[in-house]
Amino acid sequence: KEELFILSGQIKRAADSVSLNIAEGSTGQSNAEFNRFLGFALRSNIEVVGCLYLAQRRNLIEQENFNKIYKQCEEILVMINALRNTLK
Repeated sequence: KEELFILSGQIKRAADSVSLNIAEGSTGQSNAEFNRFLGFALRSNIEVVGCLYLAQRRNLIEQENFNKIYKQCEEILVMINALRNTLK
C-alpha cells in the first residue's frame, strides 16, 4: 500500500506539473520562453508515462486503466507538440 501511495502521489504531481507549466509559460512572455515551459510540460507528461510503466510492472494498475491513461498522455503529447509548432 505504501508503494502505491508513493507512486500515485508522484503521478499526481507530474500530471499537475503539465498544466502548471503551460499556465506559467503562457503569461505573456516571449514565444521562446513559452516554448521552454511547454518543453517542461512535455517532460512532466513523459514522467507520468514512466510512472505508469512502473505501476504496471509492479501490478499496481489494471491493464484497462493503464491503457486509458496512456492514451490520454499520448493525446496530451500531440497537443503540446502542435502548440509548440505554432510558436515557430
